[in-house]
Amino acid sequence: MNTPVKSSKSQLGRALLFMLLALVIFGLFYYKPLVQNAYLSFFQWNMISPDMKYVGGQNYQEIFASTEFAKILGNTFTLAGFLLIFNFLLPYVFSFVLAYLVQNEKLKTFYRSALFLPSTISLAVASIIFLWMYNPLAGPVSLILHYFGVESPRWFKEDGLVIFAIATIIGWKAFGYNLIVLLAAMVAVPRELIEAARLEDASNWTIFRKIIVPMTSPTALYVFTITIIFGLQYMLVPVNMLTQGGPDQGSSNIVYIVYQYALVFFQTGKSAAFAMLCMAVYLIFLALKTRFLDKRVHYEKLKGGCHEKTICGYKPPLEPAAAFCRTADPVPPAVHVYHVL
Repeated sequence: MNTPVKSSKSQLGRALLFMLLALVIFGLFYYKPLVQNAYLSFFQWNMISPDMKYVGGQNYQEIFASTEFAKILGNTFTLAGFLLIFNFLLPYVFSFVLAYLVQNEKLKTFYRSALFLPSTISLAVASIIFLWMYNPLAGPVSLILHYFGVESPRWFKEDGLVIFAIATIIGWKAFGYNLIVLLAAMVAVPRELIEAARLEDASNWTIFRKIIVPMTSPTALYVFTITIIFGLQYMLVPVNMLTQGGPDQGSSNIVYIVYQYALVFFQTGKSAAFAMLCMAVYLIFLALKTRFLDKRVHYEKLKGGCHEKTICGYKPPLEPAAAFCRTADPVPPAVHVYHVL
């Protein structure tokens, strides 16, 4: 009689044991280094001397007082803006075009493969490719500009242009992956909704804005997040290979500066302080995302609004349940709908 109870308790015990083991591993490899980094940020140390000098908040004071920090923050936000264009907005539009406007299946397959291919190439190789492409003397970009009578700038040597050049490397690398993720969300949108909208003579822009964007918003939010977080980390390789943060920290950002102060300048305390500030920037971004974006994505079940044998499309996002209603094949009684407020 008590066998099922004992078995249940035994399973619960094993589950708790595995959870405890996971917490221990997570604590050792995540929280312990985090605490050690916070501790190091209050010291001066060159990673060679056995002694560390306690300086309190001096590292943070020097960072906030320097013009370098403001420039690095500016570079970080500028890069994030370029990445959102290259790796979020453009893949969003391209995925819609491939999913609904390109009718030839062979052409779709070709574009998917061709655009995804750069994602399989390492950032080191991509950096070398773009170093050749942006060569001011014989690179393809230079030759095109010369054809139109424009002198090619030194892309990796001029402040302002260098951020754009680095962003194109990361954009070329990450574009294909984001495209495939967004494309998967696009093709998951019920075709009946698109067909119902077209029966109402809705334009492609209206379909994209009123149906595609609301119903793919959870996936879009994921791509938006990884574009910022991973993109800033991807910058480490091309910057380290091509510019080393130059000219005059013109290509550095909040991630690269941590590496630079630790392994180039051997100022571990200041590097740790920059790392804590970098984490603060990420936390602020995640908090803003949660505050302004996560709350705009909702999941609902439509149980009414149209008759049993109709297809329910969209009106403006504030009224998600009934814009296009047309007689069609039966749809499931409960349809999951994503919409943006």
